[in-house]
Amino acid sequence: MSNQLGGKAAIVGIGATEFSKNSGRSEMSLAVEAVTAALADAGIDPAEVDGLSTYTMDHNNETEVFRNIGGRNLKFFSRVHFGGGAACGPVMQAAMAVAAGVAEVVVCYRALNCRSSYRLGSGTPPPSVTPAEAALYAWYMPYGLVSPASWVSIAARRYMHEHGATSEDFGRITVACRKHAANNPNAWFYEKPITLEEHQASRWIVEPLRLLDCCQETDGGAAVVVTSLERARKLNNRPAVIRAAAQGAAADQHMMTSYYRNDISALPEMRLVADQLYAQAGIGPDQVAAAIFYDHFTPFVLPQIEAFGFCEPGQAKDFIREIGRAHV
Repeated sequence: MSNQLGGKAAIVGIGATEFSKNSGRSEMSLAVEAVTAALADAGIDPAEVDGLSTYTMDHNNETEVFRNIGGRNLKFFSRVHFGGGAACGPVMQAAMAVAAGVAEVVVCYRALNCRSSYRLGSGTPPPSVTPAEAALYAWYMPYGLVSPASWVSIAARRYMHEHGATSEDFGRITVACRKHAANNPNAWFYEKPITLEEHQASRWIVEPLRLLDCCQETDGGAAVVVTSLERARKLNNRPAVIRAAAQGAAADQHMMTSYYRNDISALPEMRLVADQLYAQAGIGPDQVAAAIFYDHFTPFVLPQIEAFGFCEPGQAKDFIREIGRAHV
């Protein structure tokens, strides 16, 4: 089946609040601030927005966000399920809506007080969990797997066993991510890069994950504006054309607890996404100049690199070591 998505839509504006441990305002305020900033960046009036997309970890109702930005006619709104890994899903939804002519200006947003209001690592199911999903917690929470860090630790230990990865290999991911975050004035860790030694000195959370291997819990909001390529060419910013977008879930997937697969050291759902993206864009891994992976927990970055074909299974640790040496 041919894909009709690529090259039809583009990202033309971005907006974000600061990221902090206590925003001091409501999640709705954060969402509206991020959305209006993205629209201002794009040079588009809020009254022109006719589509909104987010994902279920966000608690801000689309129609309420629309009302608070001064919207007039909302033709399209959608919400992708899943945790932080769903962040790119709303962009795909927006691109599809624009490509299909359902909407012309779609804003993708997400805003959470994920530190001051509640914490995903607290050991209780987050508010977005459905009753069916909550029932799955009974299979692992009674045995001590009560937080995302503990869920990832099982797969991480297996990856280390099969491929010889070490805690230092995980740390190299953290060092690279913090290096880039430290350049962002909105980031909590602005101008605060870390060293591999600091990673290794951070305390254990759930072995083999140290504190600096774990997802940050912060307050903040972010948004992007998606519109047609034709409209994008008339705006001030150079558009980021969406050449491909994909979602994926593989066999026997249980979010971060897919323990009943034959191989728990890989992420086949990421391979499914990668295959779709490459096919849509008409490129291969050797033509990719920059890649940004979801870095919620460092051990899951390694199999993502492998799933996208930048190296063979089990070789991501060697790949990032070489990259690190090249940038010293």
